[in-house]
This record gives sequence, C-alpha cells and structure tokens, in this order.
Amino acid sequence: MIKKLIIITLSLLPYLCVAQGDIHPVIMQMRNGKIYFDNTYSLNAGLKKEELFSRAVNWFKGAFQDPDKGAITTDEKKGEISGTGVFKIVTSASGNYYWLRFAINITVHNATYELKAYDFYEKPIEPGISNEYSKIEYRWWDYRQGKPWGAEDKPLFEGMSKDLNEMMASLETTMSK
Repeated sequence: MIKKLIIITLSLLPYLCVAQGDIHPVIMQMRNGKIYFDNTYSLNAGLKKEELFSRAVNWFKGAFQDPDKGAITTDEKKGEISGTGVFKIVTSASGNYYWLRFAINITVHNATYELKAYDFYEKPIEPGISNEYSKIEYRWWDYRQGKPWGAEDKPLFEGMSKDLNEMMASLETTMSK
C-alpha cells in the first residue's frame, strides 16, 4: 500500500511543478483599471522648492533620449513639469522592439515631490505589424487574465516595469543629492 502511494505521489509531482506557473508576475501600479504611477517622495527638509524644480527640469531634459520625445512644459510658480516620456523596449532576440510612450508629471514642493506617469501607449516595431501607437490597457488586461496577445507580451511588460522603476530611482537619486 505504501509503495503504491509513493508511486502515485512521484507520478503527480511534475504536475505540481507545472501548476505553479509564473512565480514572478509583472506588477504595475494601477488606478481605475489603467496603468497609473503616482508616487510621492519625501526628501531632506532643507531642500527648497526652487532647487528641486531646477533639478527636476534638468533630469527630465536628459532622461529620455528618443525620437518621439515631446516638448516639456514647466510652471515654476506651481512647481510643475509635464511632458512625454518614451522608452525603447526590446522584446525578442530577432530585434523586434516597442516604443512605450506616456505622459509624465512632476510636481515639486519644499522637501517633497510627486511623480505621476499615465496614458501609456505602445508602438510595435516589427515586420508585418502596424507601426501606430495604441493604448496598452487592453493588452495589459488580457495579459493579467492569462491571455497574452503574443510571445512578446511578457518581455514588453517586464521591460516596461524595469524601465519605469529605473526611471523613478534615477529621479529620486537626482532629487535627493
């Protein structure tokens, strides 16, 4: 009897491993079902709004080196910087990639700042695909439901998460110097 239980257990073990699936899911901040990053950072109490504003503008001008980078809008009195961020995310060994475009808004105050990234669009650059920007929410919804559109979805969302986290860390480093 024990021998049969051991044989059954060993034969079912591979199915247990397959059932675990993706143990490192991609996590994105969301608001109302859409990808929306909204983070507030506290800094050294001695940092003034004017200095933080200058740092944020300089960071923004150098942060996105891409062909679709839009103009930034600044309002020093309100402490607001707005513009467009763009990342190139390589999704395959064959050289296919996506441009990821999003709105970015930075608001500075004395010793704090708030970063918002929203309105995400993706543009595939690969043969046989329309090279137009489209909202990424439908693709993200299907991916989270276990119905990816294609093999490049996982690298796209992992690259998006990585680049956004690196962007936020880079800004935080610049602002806290």
